[in-house]
Amino acid sequence: MKEPDLSRRDFLSRGVILGASAGIASVFSSKLSAAQSGKPASLPDARITFVTTTETSPWRDAHVLNASFGWTMLNLNIEEPAPDAQPIQGFGACFNELGWTSLQAMNEADRVGVMREMFDPNVGARFSYCRMPIGANDFAIEAYSYDETESDFELHQFSIDHDQKSLVPFIQLALKHQPSLKLWASPWTPPSWMKRNHFYAERPGGNGIRPDQVGREGEDMFIQEPRYFEAYARYFGKFIDAYNAQGIKIGVVMPQNEFNSAQNFPSCTWTPEGLIRFIHALGPEMESRGVQIYFGTLERGNPKLLEIVMAEPQAARYIHGLGIQWAGKNALPKLHREFPSLSIFQSEQECGDGNNDWRYTSYCWQLMKHYFRSGASGYMYWNISLIDGSKSTWGWAQNSLVAVDASQKTFRYTHDYYLLKHLSHFVDVGARRLETTGTCDDTLAFLNPDGSTVVLVRNELPNPAVVHVQLKGQRMVIELPPDSVGTLSIGV
Repeated sequence: MKEPDLSRRDFLSRGVILGASAGIASVFSSKLSAAQSGKPASLPDARITFVTTTETSPWRDAHVLNASFGWTMLNLNIEEPAPDAQPIQGFGACFNELGWTSLQAMNEADRVGVMREMFDPNVGARFSYCRMPIGANDFAIEAYSYDETESDFELHQFSIDHDQKSLVPFIQLALKHQPSLKLWASPWTPPSWMKRNHFYAERPGGNGIRPDQVGREGEDMFIQEPRYFEAYARYFGKFIDAYNAQGIKIGVVMPQNEFNSAQNFPSCTWTPEGLIRFIHALGPEMESRGVQIYFGTLERGNPKLLEIVMAEPQAARYIHGLGIQWAGKNALPKLHREFPSLSIFQSEQECGDGNNDWRYTSYCWQLMKHYFRSGASGYMYWNISLIDGSKSTWGWAQNSLVAVDASQKTFRYTHDYYLLKHLSHFVDVGARRLETTGTCDDTLAFLNPDGSTVVLVRNELPNPAVVHVQLKGQRMVIELPPDSVGTLSIGV
């Protein structure tokens, strides 16, 4: 096709346009080439920090870089607070007896150092909200309750003397480092004389249970009579009072750990209807002490287990929150939508198999992400410390934040510990979760009360991941090592 004839003005105009386009392309090509030729310079801003952890290199300071372009660069945009985000209440773990005995295998300096690392608000994990059992749990030294005197409805023989050797000093040591530590508690079993089977467990497994004492999910093993409910509510009250006398304040209780699970360790199955009857008695007893009741702990993915209780007005008025663990996580999104005013605790991170390996820590990151994206405001690990390679009193090997070599009197912080520290060291009580968008989606982000922003990022790839981060007017680049987790903290 023949080009049309051009006037001198048309020719010059076209030349200017083509020349300008070529110039722009040349500049862009030059900048792009420069961007691809090497890493950009470090961002000189002391308010911005970045820490990474891999399987072999935990808690390493890393550079934050100036914004740039790269062909394989992911982008992460930090948005506004999630519309349903509740203020963070805290992070922590559970005070278990075997945790305390494992710490006794250390020398005193190491023991104090570990507790400082866990609880000091200016140092390491900064634990601020922890769990404890009411009587024996599955990581107790033995099965016990605070009153095993048959038919002692007035609880004349109630005593926490057993705990004076373990749980009381354990918690008191934590309080020395974190005086503002909050606590919540739940029983694994009531006193055996309050149960239909008159036994602490409900399933065989090295405990001497008889066939006629075996319990089952979906039944009330607690004796469903008013005097038993009233005595058990007073039992909770005496527990609160006894620990308060030791300088240990408990602000929340849950009626029963894993109320659907008949176990070979201390346990008690309940139905929602049975829990309603008990909450009628427990509610006034706790309310008079300023203690809140959370429903749980819920370990089944069945929303109806809470819905039945919340549909009964007298019980529902006492329920301020919800504790969820294990398969209960499958019900969490629906329950948060249905009951948005209830506080939600991830009440017990799934405990693993005792190997404390990086593979399981990677799974725990997925748990953490699921719980916070689904509305959780508190996150509790399970075992603070255990003897490396040990099992519970009832034969269960589990993971822990600290693994102790009793023969060498040494210890190490596990992968799970560093993952939790990546969250709790930076995210403050009162923070709110932020929405994120972009091609980098393996993230959690929070806005602290002081206006600082915290971003956790996971890289599951076997090669480094470079991420361009944008927060309002701020732009920066971070590089995560292969198979790593990192925390970016952006101050104000």
